[in-house]
Amino acid sequence: MSDEELIETPQRTVITTVDDFHDAVELIALGSGPVAVDAERASGFRYSQRAYLIQLYRRGAGTFLFDPPAIGEFAPLQSVIGDVEWVLHAASQDLPCLREVGLDPERVFDTELAARLLGIPRVGLGTVVEELLGIHLAKEHSAADWSTRPLPPSWLEYAALDVELLLDLRDSMAVLLKQQGKERIAVQEFAAVVAKEEKAPLAEPWRRLTGIHALRADRHLAAARELWLARDALARETDTAPGRLVPDASLLVAAKALPASRRELAALKQFSGRASRSELDRWWAAIERALTTDDIPVHRRPTDTLPPPRSWSDKNPDADARLKNARAALAVVSEEQNIPVENLLTPDFLRRVTWNPPEPLTVETVSESLRSLGARPWQIELTAQPILQAFVDARQPPESAPEADS
Repeated sequence: MSDEELIETPQRTVITTVDDFHDAVELIALGSGPVAVDAERASGFRYSQRAYLIQLYRRGAGTFLFDPPAIGEFAPLQSVIGDVEWVLHAASQDLPCLREVGLDPERVFDTELAARLLGIPRVGLGTVVEELLGIHLAKEHSAADWSTRPLPPSWLEYAALDVELLLDLRDSMAVLLKQQGKERIAVQEFAAVVAKEEKAPLAEPWRRLTGIHALRADRHLAAARELWLARDALARETDTAPGRLVPDASLLVAAKALPASRRELAALKQFSGRASRSELDRWWAAIERALTTDDIPVHRRPTDTLPPPRSWSDKNPDADARLKNARAALAVVSEEQNIPVENLLTPDFLRRVTWNPPEPLTVETVSESLRSLGARPWQIELTAQPILQAFVDARQPPESAPEADS
């Protein structure tokens, strides 16, 4: 697609009626080849992560911009495109909101992931499009509030271009993957994106409150929990991003101060945010619950999270030696394969097999450990032997220093 073609692109309109939606589905069915798909959310503005715009492009059919809240049911579109390849950029970000409306691919081509496998240093869509297609793609609306209605024409142009370039980008990347001998790797990675299960909700999501580790007293921790829960309920009710109501820092200020009255809470200047005073009764009720509850949260929860690697030298010196050796070994493989080390093997997988290495220590047992954690076959093929050798080397006593001349 040339710059001239982009300049001549007609005005885009959003499909908002069921009749227009069915007409669009018929046109899409007449197209050929993969479909390019993208979705726009309102992260940072709304509580939900729903899609407020879904863009689709297919050769022989054209570009379509759908309004999910207005259309509601996307089953007719799913029946037409469900079994063809979907091309997305950073598919894992969009798949949850697409699945929410009933759109779920059988196979994908992820252009961001492909860029990583190709060793492209910067993998943002605009950067990759410019590098491989020679087209400058402005990204000034990427953080916009896509729940806005009506959507400005410049936003729609931006949204349409995101998908209209994806198929050309996919074709260019497919050639490069073949040239680098990474077709099989890409197939496995793309399949893993589709198969990946969504994370289960956290049992205590309030513990992710920024800065909560600074609270030491039990009542303060209870106040942080109750304030977070009160804010989350309001955010859900109003479909507003929680931080836009009261920032995390303000909740921590109130939890740490633990005011003894509503008046004291209102007097806290650092307790700010657009809902900090309009919903003062809500926040004070939360603090009252924290002051009177017998349900005091514990500071440390049982978890299978490993200690941070910086503490391994004290907690588990043998594991620390293995990890340092293994990281160095995988850095060499990463350089040889021109694949980022974090894509070569998920860092958490490496840490876990390093902390608890299999016994007996063989390439087969290391491979099985990686497989059980979720590593793909190509990752195991490239990393199991280097990891094994790194572990073996870590067991060797350091060479004695040469004696000084007398």
